[in-house]
Amino acid sequence: MDKFTLNTEEAALMIIDVQERLMPVMDHGKQVVSKTISLIKITEKLEIPIILIEMNPKGLGPTDPAVMEHLRQVTRFEKIHFSACCEQLLTEHLQKLGRRKLIVTGMETHVCVLQTVRSLLELGYQVFLVGDAVSSRTKHNYRNALALMHDMGAVITNTETVFFDLMKKAGTPVFKELSSKYIK
Repeated sequence: MDKFTLNTEEAALMIIDVQERLMPVMDHGKQVVSKTISLIKITEKLEIPIILIEMNPKGLGPTDPAVMEHLRQVTRFEKIHFSACCEQLLTEHLQKLGRRKLIVTGMETHVCVLQTVRSLLELGYQVFLVGDAVSSRTKHNYRNALALMHDMGAVITNTETVFFDLMKKAGTPVFKELSSKYIK
């Protein structure tokens, strides 16, 4: 069951290509931003590392300002490959972090997210793909990519499940603070 269990000591959040110029054409792009912000707040409070990836920011623009506004401690990587794992600096950073369970959000589900997840799985990472925090331009591409990543071995999850799995129990001050603000 370890493959299906998140804990704060092993996890990192990876945000892939939630960029300005992609937003207008994404199906549920605003939801991706909202859920990504919730995950940022949760992981920051729990001291889980955050990795931000941008596909060719000169062409696609920077990360959406609403997301950037909430990032305090983040390691940022630019890429030109669809799979972020083609960038040596990122793979070296992941090795140094020593976190084997990656919580993944981003755009587009069937391109950069899919190819990065496939590479992460190949490298032996456990991937928790947050289904309500990823998007494509069409529902068909989104659904197809989720099915492919599931078949590859990624755990398809959602923001609320990630939150409750990381928290482990109710009633703590951190649980009360985060659940009232970021779980809707």
